[in-house]
Amino acid sequence: MEAMEVDSQKTLQRKQSTYNSLDEAFFIHNEYYKGQQYSQIYYVRLRMMRTLLHSLVPLWKPHVPVCTILELEGGKECIIVGTLYKHMKLKPCILDEYSKERSAVPLVKPHNFMHPDDHLVLEDESGRVKLSGTVLLPSTYVTGVVVALLGKETDAGDFLVQDVLEAGLPPQIQLPLKSREDKYVVFVSGLSVGSSTSNPLQFQLLVDHITGYLGDEKEQSIAAEIVHLVIAGDSVEIPRNLLNGQNLASRDQSRLFEPVKELDIFLTQIAAGVSLDIMPGSNDPANFSLPQQPLNRCLFPGSATYNTFRSCTNPHCFELDNVRFLGTSGQNIDDLEKYSDADDELDFMERTLKWRHLAPTAPNTLGCYPFTDRDPFLIDNCPHVYFVGNQKKYGTRLLKGSEGQLVRLISIPKFSETGVAVVLNMRNLECHTLSFGTELSL
Repeated sequence: MEAMEVDSQKTLQRKQSTYNSLDEAFFIHNEYYKGQQYSQIYYVRLRMMRTLLHSLVPLWKPHVPVCTILELEGGKECIIVGTLYKHMKLKPCILDEYSKERSAVPLVKPHNFMHPDDHLVLEDESGRVKLSGTVLLPSTYVTGVVVALLGKETDAGDFLVQDVLEAGLPPQIQLPLKSREDKYVVFVSGLSVGSSTSNPLQFQLLVDHITGYLGDEKEQSIAAEIVHLVIAGDSVEIPRNLLNGQNLASRDQSRLFEPVKELDIFLTQIAAGVSLDIMPGSNDPANFSLPQQPLNRCLFPGSATYNTFRSCTNPHCFELDNVRFLGTSGQNIDDLEKYSDADDELDFMERTLKWRHLAPTAPNTLGCYPFTDRDPFLIDNCPHVYFVGNQKKYGTRLLKGSEGQLVRLISIPKFSETGVAVVLNMRNLECHTLSFGTELSL
């Protein structure tokens, strides 16, 4: 427990909270790839989600029969449950990569692969059917989402969709009615230590604020109410030009490790007083496919000696004083942004909760481990706080479910580009930002 000395008369004591990790579902034990097919994860997803949707159908359309795609009869109204597949004209293909090498004309890589001709197909174990109508917009949905559809088969053999049922927000444990004191959790992502955009002074200001070495008595008393820090991915940037398959000279080896060493120095300062979780991101020295396994503790010889330091998975789920948090380092939302359309990142986040799936585009366009008996990205319990790292800008929203669920959505910007960290008050789930600038105005 850390004490902060404001003056000789008064010593501030940092508040504490009870931490419970819920990452077990994201750990991969006995990794095995030989002979494993990705079809299995879709099969498990459909089986689990169909059971859920079938239980919701009687409340939605009580008198309409449910059938499989193979049992469809022309003109007869019914409900079908299956996995959506989106046919996309512009979706990248491995054959394009091959033709690029043989072609003098470079391929244009758009930021978003949507096209007006995209259309949706619904699949179950019995078959697949093309979907038509204006109810189900291809721009909103992506491959991998499981839905129930009301409609009828047309003469052309399509399924004309009249209504759609999504799983909706999962059940939620009640927010604890504890002593209702202010306790803060700080979120930061995209530190990118070692990159050209990273500013060590900016990061040091954040560290000093969290640890209570910055500001007056009032600021220090607020800092004493920070009980936890979450670092949501992309903490370092390794100089990739050195990774060319050649043996590295000792000088280059030290250059390669320099950003991690620098990060460890910062984290050691924080871990001395505040509990922290560090999640891997797409640029960190971790496995590429989701769920990313924790960064190896040997990378952090200084901070890993503290029991306040936790290296976690991505996605990451935990509870603090029985408030449930769920979050990712951003890959799931970045991928949705490429293959569907929304006004902002918070809309994408809202959709993943309503679809009850963290990463519906995995394994289609987002790398993931070929699970055979489960889909760890299914959301069984609704979090109170859902955060996503490495986004373009800060955003937050309070999402309300039909059964009284309340979820605080947080889009965390990249710290190296914005100097912004996000602070959440666990008492009322209210959010604000901390901005750290190092510009000198003359």
